[in-house]
Amino acid sequence: MFITREFTFSAAHNLTNYHGKCEELHGHTFKLSITLEGSPIEEDGMIVDFIALKSIVQENILNLLDHKYLNNIFKNPTCENIVSWIFNKLDPVLKGENYSLYEVRLWESSESSVTLRRETG
Repeated sequence: MFITREFTFSAAHNLTNYHGKCEELHGHTFKLSITLEGSPIEEDGMIVDFIALKSIVQENILNLLDHKYLNNIFKNPTCENIVSWIFNKLDPVLKGENYSLYEVRLWESSESSVTLRRETG
């Protein structure tokens, strides 16, 4: 079973190894989707409480990226690099007896996104 929680954050960046409009400073309202794979536990019937998931993502990701200049965090803040960073930061903290991080998806715009998914069996 999979559960997903979506978030938004705003940030500015410029692409350092790019020749075009995106090499100039610009901003986005990013949409972030975090998906966990797991099994509900019998006591409460949940994989994980959505409030707990929100708190973990807020503390480990949103507090670090929201309203920031992403070039201060990433050498080249492409959507691909940001997704990899988010996955690697959340993977160790989104592990429970009954669940683990499965997928991180980041939309740079309503038309463009990057997805990183855990390889399965």
